[in-house]
Amino acid sequence: MADYIRRKIESLAAVQPVRTARDDYEAFWSKMMEIRGELGGRGTRTAADPDLPGVRAYRVELDGWADTKVAAWFLLPPPPCEPPYPCLVIAHGYTGSKGDPEQYAAWLLRGYAVMAFDVRGQGGETGNQAGIDYGTVKGWITQGILDKHTSYYKAIVLDTLQAVDWAAAQPEVDPGRIAMTGVSQGGGLTLLAAAFHPRIAAAVADIPNMCQMDFGIFNSTGSLSEAAEFVNRHPEHLDAVLATLSYFDAVNCADRIRCPILISAGLKDMVCWPETIYAVYNGIASEEKTIVPFPFAGHFVPPGHGRTVHAFLKRHVPAPG
Repeated sequence: MADYIRRKIESLAAVQPVRTARDDYEAFWSKMMEIRGELGGRGTRTAADPDLPGVRAYRVELDGWADTKVAAWFLLPPPPCEPPYPCLVIAHGYTGSKGDPEQYAAWLLRGYAVMAFDVRGQGGETGNQAGIDYGTVKGWITQGILDKHTSYYKAIVLDTLQAVDWAAAQPEVDPGRIAMTGVSQGGGLTLLAAAFHPRIAAAVADIPNMCQMDFGIFNSTGSLSEAAEFVNRHPEHLDAVLATLSYFDAVNCADRIRCPILISAGLKDMVCWPETIYAVYNGIASEEKTIVPFPFAGHFVPPGHGRTVHAFLKRHVPAPG
């Protein structure tokens, strides 16, 4: 390995997490768990035609926070696989959606059930009934950003926890073999779910967002640039914005992550900077944690990484056969 790249990875391995949690962090997350309990994993499913031989598909409507119906796919693998199945809960990247059933065919063929949900308000079929009481800029993350109780991040984290609860309650699913995966925004949601949801048996967070967000708001060219633009327009609210972000920053809950976890980072990524990802990774408490650096990748996951992910999940949430 070239000397510079070796030194770069060594320097990242030495990055220490800088916790930004406020004094009421524990109380806030205790309340979040109460809300999760009130939501109760409720939702409905309706059979759909996935146009995939042998695959059973259901359109799901989750009862999300603030009276929002969250759309999702629940997909079951074809024969000869038999229930109970391990289940992958999958969160998409920023501006995306749950997509179509066929994009999960590789996981279904490997014997995994899939629960893929829309992040509310973005590119899928899900709206957002949580009202806002202040102006926003560009996309979604500055909705309600002046207060942790109204923050868009609060809504999407609660939706994520609700998706896990719903999946765990399905009769075809083994609730002891639930893993969560996601890329970028989905990777950030995966980290928070791994920290706070007891059902997560393993997690894969690829090039995750929502890491060391005080660094991110200053440097990122991605979604956190929306928060930076908000502060440009409203400089008097800088402290409030940083405070809100801190409640949903994976750096503040990394020590709660104890399940096996696989993380990746692009060393040329200017959306989810490797410094932020390593800060979280180095603070994770799990004894079974692995990080995969991509020396020449920007904000993308290189081809072939899917096999690494499968090998990891096969060890920790195996499908029969």
